[in-house]
Amino acid sequence: MSQDPRPEGQWLLTDPVRYPQSATPRIRTKRAFVLLLLTLVLPGSAQIVAGDRHLGRRALLVTFTAWLAIAVAAAVAVTNRSLLVSLVTHQWWSLVLIIVLLVLAVSWAVLFLNTLRIIRSPLLERSMRPVVAGSLVALMVVTSGSLAYGAYLLNVSRGTFGSIFQAGPAFEPVDGRYNFLLMGGDAGEDRTGRRPDSISVISVDAETGEAVTFSIPRNFQNAQFTEDSPLWQVWPDGYNCGDECIVNSLYPVVAQDYADLYPDSDDPGAEAMMDAAGGILGIEVQAYILVDMEGFSQVIDAMGGITIDAGGWVPITAAEIPGTNPIRHYPPSGWIAPGVQTLDGYQALWYARSREFVTDYHRISRQQCVQQAMIAQLDPATVLTRFQDLASAGADIVETDIPLDQLGSFVDLALKAKDHETRRLTIGPPDFGTPADNFVTYPVFEEIHAKVQQTLTETTGAEPAANAPGSTALEEPAMVRAVQSTLLPATVPGQVTEPEITEEYLQQLAINGDIANLSTLLDNNGECSPA
Repeated sequence: MSQDPRPEGQWLLTDPVRYPQSATPRIRTKRAFVLLLLTLVLPGSAQIVAGDRHLGRRALLVTFTAWLAIAVAAAVAVTNRSLLVSLVTHQWWSLVLIIVLLVLAVSWAVLFLNTLRIIRSPLLERSMRPVVAGSLVALMVVTSGSLAYGAYLLNVSRGTFGSIFQAGPAFEPVDGRYNFLLMGGDAGEDRTGRRPDSISVISVDAETGEAVTFSIPRNFQNAQFTEDSPLWQVWPDGYNCGDECIVNSLYPVVAQDYADLYPDSDDPGAEAMMDAAGGILGIEVQAYILVDMEGFSQVIDAMGGITIDAGGWVPITAAEIPGTNPIRHYPPSGWIAPGVQTLDGYQALWYARSREFVTDYHRISRQQCVQQAMIAQLDPATVLTRFQDLASAGADIVETDIPLDQLGSFVDLALKAKDHETRRLTIGPPDFGTPADNFVTYPVFEEIHAKVQQTLTETTGAEPAANAPGSTALEEPAMVRAVQSTLLPATVPGQVTEPEITEEYLQQLAINGDIANLSTLLDNNGECSPA
């Protein structure tokens, strides 16, 4: 075998990877892109093969450590997702993670710049220099930019969580469930004047995430309190002072006159509403979430809107007519049509709040539908792409006493809840009596408690089929309309047909003050489902 007659040093200088000056222009270009690819896929490897090996070894150590951390995080996400979420949302651990991401972002950028030095741009063909430089910039944006953006999102979430959630001890589930009071009301500088417009208790199975929403009409009367409630000493027979004592008036009454009964609470009115909701349903309510309804539209806009299948026309209520008693409004300023609709924040707010020409129970059904649509459509892609807007809106409109340290487990439950249908039960018509029965004025609490426990029992461990016996899910409006169009007889020649229901027709009825016809035509506007 013949040996290469060149000295060893001369042989090394002809290595095109480490000594590109001896390579052809085509090889130099290929080498440049290979080094960029190595820095992208295995940071530090380009330095090992063509640059500072000491720097390369340190970079590879960091790379393999990062890969190991990602593998551990993936394993934890599969085996104990709540632990991973708790770490990410924890105030101190999230700060550590932010610092780590920023250090990695800067280090990766430094490696790319070092790789550019190794490439030796002056040795490349003039036409290829901007191509290589542009590729390097693009890769830096994808890698270091992504890490920096991740650190930014974590910092935003850290500030948001800190402003919304409270410090305090975690609480355990009661009978295997977490029960949260969700209220929507008008906020203002005078917090004592708030009256919740929407009152619901969301009961979530602590293991499976299956949820039930219990809606309490705002005009519910005679709310009961348990003996361990501070309000027992004020209203031992219930909140029963007549028509003035509807349940949503309890918030401002306690905030103004009985705040001393809740000396450790930042919001005595909310604590009182928790006690009332627990007494009405016969369960323990452990935490509350209060949403400013005026700011609610910001969250919907931050989500990019919500899509629902509306069963009937819903008016957007106009201003009050001065001097009218009872209060009357000018004709609606707009209408939300039936069918599949994508609602922006303003439309979704009015869809959930409007009760003009119909009853509170129509509105409650629509509020339940909007809640379900938000849960169904707040997917990871929406959260990632609109995170800053969502976080900003949430910090402005949400108040809660949920402990920050327990946020991770509840986020995990929320993710599980997306895999199940949320059952719904209204403490009033149509689930209890009819509007004419005055059930919410003279409630039968034994009946309410029995139905609540039955619903919780049916929910635990089993996924109810839509519209199955015992299920309170509303019929799908699209299905109802399809069946009607198939079964209803065609128009008979000579038969007088009803006018087509259009926005213009409804608006004219409103202008004419034809409340009776409007109430009949809009009676189906409580039918709704997430689309």
